[in-house]
Amino acid sequence: MSTPFPFTAVVGQDDLRLALLLNAVSPAVGGVLVRGEKGTAKSTAVRALSALLPEVFVVPGCRFSCDPASPDPDCPDGPHETGGGAPRPARMVELPVGASEDRLVGALDIERALAEGVKAFEPGLLADAHRGILYVDEVNLLHDHLVDLLLDAAAMGASYVEREGVSVRHASKFLLVGTMNPEEGELRPQLLDRFGLTVEVAASREPDQRVEVVRRRLAYDDDPAGFAARWADEEAAVRARIVAARKLLPSVRLGDGALRQIAATCAAFEVDGMRADIVMARTATALAAWAGRTDVLAEDVRQAALLALPHRRRRNPFDAPGLDEDKLDETLEEFGGSDDEDPEPDGPGPDGDGGGGGQPPSEGPEGGDTGARPEAGEQDGEPQSPGGGSGEQQPTRASEPFRTKVLSVPGLGEGAAGRRSRARTEQGRTTGARRPRGALTKLHLAATVQAAAPHQRARGRSGRGLVVRRDDLRQATREGREGNLVLFVVDASGSMAARQRMSAVKGAVLSLLLDAYQRRDKVGLVTFRGSAAEVALPPTSSVDAAAVRLESLPTGGRTPLAAGLLRAHEVLRVERLRDPARRALVVVVTDGRATGGPEPVALAGRAARLFAADSVASVVVDCESGPVRLGLAGQLAGELGGTAVTLDELRADSIAGLVREVQGDSRRAA
Repeated sequence: MSTPFPFTAVVGQDDLRLALLLNAVSPAVGGVLVRGEKGTAKSTAVRALSALLPEVFVVPGCRFSCDPASPDPDCPDGPHETGGGAPRPARMVELPVGASEDRLVGALDIERALAEGVKAFEPGLLADAHRGILYVDEVNLLHDHLVDLLLDAAAMGASYVEREGVSVRHASKFLLVGTMNPEEGELRPQLLDRFGLTVEVAASREPDQRVEVVRRRLAYDDDPAGFAARWADEEAAVRARIVAARKLLPSVRLGDGALRQIAATCAAFEVDGMRADIVMARTATALAAWAGRTDVLAEDVRQAALLALPHRRRRNPFDAPGLDEDKLDETLEEFGGSDDEDPEPDGPGPDGDGGGGGQPPSEGPEGGDTGARPEAGEQDGEPQSPGGGSGEQQPTRASEPFRTKVLSVPGLGEGAAGRRSRARTEQGRTTGARRPRGALTKLHLAATVQAAAPHQRARGRSGRGLVVRRDDLRQATREGREGNLVLFVVDASGSMAARQRMSAVKGAVLSLLLDAYQRRDKVGLVTFRGSAAEVALPPTSSVDAAAVRLESLPTGGRTPLAAGLLRAHEVLRVERLRDPARRALVVVVTDGRATGGPEPVALAGRAARLFAADSVASVVVDCESGPVRLGLAGQLAGELGGTAVTLDELRADSIAGLVREVQGDSRRAA
């Protein structure tokens, strides 16, 4: 077993270390979500925490880590008698992003269950993590069905496995710790709220601190055991302090004054529900115990708010987490000072660290053509720079987003689970049965019985049980929804800027981005204006990043429609090599005009027909306005083999209908 990097050797990252230590003192705080750029010691610090946790006593031989003082009465390995028990180190179990459902919750031997009536159960990661830490690296990339299982276990403190009438339940209470890079996309709100605390981490910009990070990392890589030995005393001190804080925790008093401050703070920042209040109360209590005090002070409440509230203030996926500290201080001052104790003492706390700061010990961690579609600037009298050049205008703010119609890809895909287009998935309604490829995950009971029934006499069946063999088992085929790659191709030319049209265009794209976030899509952004096109955002799961690029998008110049389409076609070609199972939906946002260069209309038509030849689903959002409409966007949609919708028709509440499926050409529909 490799030697982990010592927790106390992590340089800086005080908030991260403090949040982890508070959860070690009081697991009821509810875990930590660590957000930050790559290479900031997120995983290093989390993995190092397990070495500091006190040992746990378990029932000998129990695969589910039952507490001998109060064993789980429904434990599959039970019943257990109280008393006794053997100590073992606390576990930190890692959940891989690509794990299967069986690996997470455990697996039932369906063959034995059908043939013998035996509940042969192989525990999963939720059983291993009971009374320990469940760590998910890149938690924002976790598949939806695994997120659902995590939410259920976190809410009920137990894991359930139910298949074809066979049911197994076991206790599963764990400290949930997740790390993520926000550039790769955000978490579902339900899972986000399950994390008690959140911490933002970033690499230090101080040269001396960066030097120390490199020095310690190199020393550890050269001799892990020797490096860990040099930090053994610091590790032992922190471990002892955690044990002492745990013992002190039941004696910590959370007065009415502190409770009023907590309630007033949550109300002032308009957080949803009551979980924030409870988490803040538990965090403030843990801070006091960590500082060696039995009273919760105002600074404990303030620190608890900074850790527990930022991720609960998000109203939509484009809101950056954060807290207005001036407003926080005003609220605490307004509702403080009514308890018997002085909420802001001048002296240090009992441990000499200034009272409620609760900072972790020891500095440390790692860490012009006659057939051209006219440019709006030319048609409407908008001045152009010489040669159809930049003519750049300041970025326009997006109008208010709205709920859009569902745009889906026709046919049946097999891509990553999501909520947009029909697909064969592990979750969803059962549509048929097949022989399993590899391990059986979803049994089709009727098909299995039908396959086994003709062979019962030949197999010598004599009792009531059905003689089932491996070849009889049938896997259920299911149909659900997949996430797609939604590639936006946005016209940012002068024609789009005319009559302030770009504000409505950005609002429409922002609305579609919100829809993509909710449907678990990847998104990309290609823009074209002047004389060229660029990939403003390569395909990514981070819808936030697309919204940021959209907000700063400049406009002006001619309309190189063909260049935009060709660049988008190249993006799709590359992405098919990376993720061949994920189907694409191309959304072209334009008024359909094309100018600049020789024969721009013909060139744009040829580029559009490349998408039709590749059977790429597409939709054109027609941004043309004014009393005279040329219908150019509709012509473009025909060449793409897709459909066209106006900005008004894009709204879900428009009279055009509730759902519009993107139609392909006749060959694709067939």
